[in-house]
Amino acid sequence: MKVLFVASEAAPFIKTGGLADVMGALPKALQALGVEPALVIPNYEGVGEEYKNAMETVFEGSVDLSWRNQYLGVKKLVQDGIPVYFIDNEYYFKRDKLYGYDDDAERFAYFSKAALTMLHYIDFKPDVIHTNDWHTGLLGAYLKEDFMQDPYFQGMKNVYTIHNLKYQGVFGRNIVEDVLGLPLHLLYNGNIENDGDVNFMKAGMCYADFITTVSPSYAEEITYPYFGEGLEDYVALCAGKISGILNGLDEQEYNPETDPHIPVRFDASNVLVKKPLAKEALQRELGLTVNREIPVVGMITRLVEAKGLDLVMHIMDELMEEQVQLVVVGTGDEEYANALRELAWRHPGSVSVNILFNEGLARRVYAGADMFIMPSRYEACGLSQMIAMRYGTVPVVRETGGLKDSVINFDKYNTPEGNGFSFANFNAHELLFTIKRGLTCFAEKPLWEKIVYNAMHSDNSWNRSAQAYADLYAKVVEDNIATVESVSEEQVEEATEEILAAVKGEETAEEPVNAVVAADTSEAEKAAQTADEEVIAEAALEAEQAPAAETKAEEDKAPEKPEEAEAVAEPAKKKTTAKRTTKKAADKATETKKTAAKKTTAKKTASKKSAAATEEGTAAKKTSARKTTAKKKADTTAEVTTEAVEAAAPKKRGRKPGTKTTKKDAE
Repeated sequence: MKVLFVASEAAPFIKTGGLADVMGALPKALQALGVEPALVIPNYEGVGEEYKNAMETVFEGSVDLSWRNQYLGVKKLVQDGIPVYFIDNEYYFKRDKLYGYDDDAERFAYFSKAALTMLHYIDFKPDVIHTNDWHTGLLGAYLKEDFMQDPYFQGMKNVYTIHNLKYQGVFGRNIVEDVLGLPLHLLYNGNIENDGDVNFMKAGMCYADFITTVSPSYAEEITYPYFGEGLEDYVALCAGKISGILNGLDEQEYNPETDPHIPVRFDASNVLVKKPLAKEALQRELGLTVNREIPVVGMITRLVEAKGLDLVMHIMDELMEEQVQLVVVGTGDEEYANALRELAWRHPGSVSVNILFNEGLARRVYAGADMFIMPSRYEACGLSQMIAMRYGTVPVVRETGGLKDSVINFDKYNTPEGNGFSFANFNAHELLFTIKRGLTCFAEKPLWEKIVYNAMHSDNSWNRSAQAYADLYAKVVEDNIATVESVSEEQVEEATEEILAAVKGEETAEEPVNAVVAADTSEAEKAAQTADEEVIAEAALEAEQAPAAETKAEEDKAPEKPEEAEAVAEPAKKKTTAKRTTKKAADKATETKKTAAKKTTAKKTASKKSAAATEEGTAAKKTSARKTTAKKKADTTAEVTTEAVEAAAPKKRGRKPGTKTTKKDAE
């Protein structure tokens, strides 16, 4: 199984958010399960020089985007055993930022089309293309509306993951033909449109064979207007092909036992001894009162409303009435930053506000804090709560999205296995009361030690999640192959025996040709036998596995007696018109059974065979009773039998249902 991940960013090459962490960890976890992954991202200006120097150019060409013909370079390096391809185009990607430009629609439409174009020229043909967020939403449209016309791409499946529905890639409708190079009817039929605009996220969902979100709870939440961001109705329509798979954590990257950023390293066996030392080191670094008995509450976040900063603003003064220290690290809206700076000014020694992002400082906060708060309004998955637990820091979260799926609320009576504290409503004082509940447990050392133990032993690795993705890929590919319900082995054998019997003529006589010309056999009976043979051929067509060896045996045993056939052929020369009429009837029957094989399962078809055989047999009887000769009967029987054998052959030879098979192929 080969899977190509297509994303706008990936760790460790370039990162702005959680998407990069997923793209850096999930392919590695899948590789351990036997999946063969590869990754493609843009070759941004910000990709580190150490990676740029390790790249090799594997292809240079161009991409047609509407009336534009743009340069395409493909560079490659291997990271942790995984091939990573970089789409190189300085016009689109040699910029200071990853996103936020007026031509983002054109930039990421180009990226999506370039990722497909390169497949002809690299040594990697995927079974599944896994696209992510709005930046790659158009890839499915290009794949199914354009590239699928090339046989090379037929059969490739597209899995699409929504990491954050809030960011959808919405652009004016005027770009459809001029920029995207797509037909306008895709806007009018709603495939790439929402609320009158082009919507990359909706396009990704529309053309995906399956959709995932980054947590089960988030998959349910986005069907409601509060979380659906205007796409809730369409998400509900996609219910049959959408599910949530909780993200995991790269436990090699986030490991307090080996983390070079923290002053004191520890693991689950010695956390109660060494974590207080890491806490004292953090207090000294940030100018807080050094006292391991004072609980430290940490918060590493973007300072935006969605992360629950409004709740924090409402309760921060009340919180500081408790004996507690608060550490904040992050950037965002200046309104929140100023309010937090003022809080630090009013509570020196108890509050440290750091309006910046520094990876080393963030790791030291994870290692030194006692509690970690995430009061998000919504959180598709979230990794910070998992990192906190990995470092023995107890999370306090709102029950939403991945926070709800990964944090079990601790209650010493009902849920003693809990690994954190949670509250249900987006309410400031619910947050405050939940923090106070945590502070109460902190004061009871044996109880607190149990919660820390539970947190550090939580399984937030990629193991289970990667297995869920591997199972999903297998199902999507399997569904592509198994389009018709299988027929039992007994049915296949029975159909094969009947075909052989028809070929040998065992139903009427030991010698097939003699049986056809027997004077005491009526023409009507012969026509009915022909109709029965067509029913047998239809059953053979619907069988998914018709043994090739038996098929060849059928042809080997088929009577080849030209002398006897010639002996009875003279009268038939005067019956040409009757023969053509019967041939057309046989062709019509063939076309009918092929259509039925595509639209019904073998089980349903079996129940309809009797009626179909009766109708066709009646028509055949009327024609045969008037004009059928022995020569015509021999020819018709041979044609129907040969076609039945040919129809059974494609399934065994790996051909697609409905593919024309010649007699030479069957042999």
